Amino acid sequence: MPISGFHHVAMKVFDLDKSIEFYKAIGAEVKRAWGEGASRAVMIGVGCDSCLELFAGGPQPPQQAGFVGHFAFRTDDAAAALAAAVAAGAVVTVPLKEVTIQSTPEPLPVKLAFCTGPDGEVIEFFQPLC
Repeated sequence: MPISGFHHVAMKVFDLDKSIEFYKAIGAEVKRAWGEGASRAVMIGVGCDSCLELFAGGPQPPQQAGFVGHFAFRTDDAAAALAAAVAAGAVVTVPLKEVTIQSTPEPLPVKLAFCTGPDGEVIEFFQPLC
């Protein structure tokens, strides 16, 4: 049975409601929600049938033991995605730039930017230019 695609990244967040509002502000939408109190969770659709799964009860920032280094959202407009994130409270850690990743079998030109979300999670906006 081959892998057919990426479904979701899961993480615990300190303030679930704040995180939901942040991701909605940058264009994501809540697809499913369940549980109550410290057992609340949501699946937020981020395009192409992929989700970000958020669980209540995470450590208060900046504790990130076992945390994923970063996750990247594919976008057709990295500048607009970054602007929406900043308007929703994100802090830019790597400003928008164009780079060419010297990969094989061929180089990959991209626009990208990094910021932090409500719990200090590192978010990349990734716009392929080819």
